[in-house]
Amino acid sequence: MTSPRVRKIADRIQVIVAQMLERRIKDPRLGFVTITDVRVSGDSQQASIFYTAMSDDPTALDATAAALESAKGLIRSEVAKQLAMRHAPSLEFIHDALPETARHLDEVLARAKAQDEAVAATRGSAYAGDEDPYKKPREDEDDWDEDVEDDE
Repeated sequence: MTSPRVRKIADRIQVIVAQMLERRIKDPRLGFVTITDVRVSGDSQQASIFYTAMSDDPTALDATAAALESAKGLIRSEVAKQLAMRHAPSLEFIHDALPETARHLDEVLARAKAQDEAVAATRGSAYAGDEDPYKKPREDEDDWDEDVEDDE
């Protein structure tokens, strides 16, 4: 669990880095990059910056990673300046694979749904067991409750 101060620093770093990438870093290798999350260590000495790049080409992703690595010093100095910290956290850029993983899971779920629909279409819609599998009280059990009350 992170402290509110560390979370505030992480949020501020995310904004600063996003603004830097949008306005000041003019590297042609840098594609359309989105900063998805920033995690700062408890002592505020390290910041892991998660990003996504809008590209399916692995060479473009490598170029984006190289561009971020080369701009790391400039970004770190701007972070230190805007946060007014004595020691700026060291920055580490990590490609966030979450969007690709989510897209892959959506595709797998869509395929599974299509296969389920195909199986349902080939077979009838008959139940495997009884139509109503839930147990119901027997009619003679109601009589038993009345007998117990009469005995008392």
